[in-house]
Amino acid sequence: MNVTELAPRLWRWTATHPEWTEEEGGQDGWEPEVSSYALVGEDALVLIDPLVPEDDEERFWRALDDDVEHHGPPQILLTVFYHARSATTILDRYPGAALWAPAAAETQARERVAVAHVYGDGDLLPGGIEGRTTEHRAEAVLWVPSHNALAAGDLLLGTAGGGVRVVPDSWLRPGVTGAMIRDGLRPLLDLPLELLLLTHGEPVLDDARAKLAAAIG
Repeated sequence: MNVTELAPRLWRWTATHPEWTEEEGGQDGWEPEVSSYALVGEDALVLIDPLVPEDDEERFWRALDDDVEHHGPPQILLTVFYHARSATTILDRYPGAALWAPAAAETQARERVAVAHVYGDGDLLPGGIEGRTTEHRAEAVLWVPSHNALAAGDLLLGTAGGGVRVVPDSWLRPGVTGAMIRDGLRPLLDLPLELLLLTHGEPVLDDARAKLAAAIG
């Protein structure tokens, strides 16, 4: 597990995804190490797409127990139902913990985890985070105004050299095209974007808006 404080009260940790296989990799695939994020605020402890690292569980739980003691039970935000990951384990451990999932795929989310709340486009979430819906598999991106950061699950992926790319066409559901995805992302360029918090790949900490614009084309 690699833990980094990206900005005051904004943390990233990595873990190896237990379901990853070599078939998942390749040019249009994803890497075994994935990222999760924590916003440790005065009024809320928010976890985004959390995955407990199997090879460093004791350290992880020790750190999270300490955060919960000082900031209250975690509020889990999913970008997409596929990223339920370790949410159930965390919910079971901490009384008062709750989970938010995109409303457009509520049924799929509830098949994987106990959903307390669903959210739609523009809804305000714990930590002052705002949900933004997209065309990709009922996925949402999460705008974190306290850090001018945008968190994305499968919609945006990291590239070698610290860049970003839009989800490959091979991942899209029938009836959705890459052009539709890119058009839907363009309004995000109106945000004062400084950080891209990617769950697949390294976060983009420099020139985030310019790199997103380049990826959209």
